[in-house]
Amino acid sequence: MTDHSEPTATPDADEPTGRIVLLTTSHRVAPGVLSWPAWQILHAADRVLCADPGHPQLPYLREAGIEVAFESPDAHALVEACAGGRTVVVLPGGEGDRRLTDGLARLAGSGRVSMPDLELLPGSYDLPGARLLDLVQVMDRVRRECPWTSRQTHRGLAKYAIEEAYELVEAIEDGDREELREELGDVLLQVVFHARIAEEHEDPDEAFSIDDVAGALVTKLIHRHPHVFGDAKAETPEDVSAHWQRTKAVEKRRESVTDGIPVGQPGLALAAKLAGRARTGGVAVELPRGEGIGYELLELAARAEAAGIDPETALRAAARAYRDAIRAAEGLAEPGE
Repeated sequence: MTDHSEPTATPDADEPTGRIVLLTTSHRVAPGVLSWPAWQILHAADRVLCADPGHPQLPYLREAGIEVAFESPDAHALVEACAGGRTVVVLPGGEGDRRLTDGLARLAGSGRVSMPDLELLPGSYDLPGARLLDLVQVMDRVRRECPWTSRQTHRGLAKYAIEEAYELVEAIEDGDREELREELGDVLLQVVFHARIAEEHEDPDEAFSIDDVAGALVTKLIHRHPHVFGDAKAETPEDVSAHWQRTKAVEKRRESVTDGIPVGQPGLALAAKLAGRARTGGVAVELPRGEGIGYELLELAARAEAAGIDPETALRAAARAYRDAIRAAEGLAEPGE
């Protein structure tokens, strides 16, 4: 039985079979920003086809003088359009054109058709961080359409930021790479969520967006790394820390080395931070003496910080070992086993 959906005769081997170019573009790159090879093939093509009259690239192609036909040919028709050595460029939609690509694959595999050269040409590429644009768009829609998300406030979400930060620390301590990736995403969600809420502030002068957050962070990183982006010199991590602290003091106009230290953080971390600020700031001050375990812990925290040890992390590691010992005494396996 003959399959009449495909050509049954192979064209003259001397006849040029032409070229099919599937030109893909990223929706994360501004329309009209195409690679030079993409513009070259668009100008040189015999025909440019697009099934979507709303394709975001079309206005820019028209401005460049490129004629686009709104057609959605099947694989057979597309192969015939290339007869005689013609080049046909196809602009797939955002989701691609599975029907066309599957049809071309079937024709090529049939062995009964002299196929044109097939080329997949990326007209634009995602840059590192491009998926963050998707995150911003998804967060915007969820904020508008989800009954729970649309009602959240900065204060209502504050507890989740703390929870997610601790879960991230736990993933780091466990060494679980998959868990680490997920928890980093959860922490990032808190940043994007709060920034989205901030856009809705009743005072337009106090509203800000995720772009404002990122822009301020970029400025801060550049300003606080003069040894990377400027002429300053830093040979050691200590030099870098000194640059950072001096720059922060100027930026914040701080009177004390203790300014800006959040006192709500865990006690050991707070004690170590204070000791570190005093040491790097050159403030000669004796540890306060007193009765009770608190002063003993303060001394231990300061001693650990001076030795380059984070006492909070050290205590957590010891506590986890203690937890495992308790479970072993109970005849239970370690968590995760």
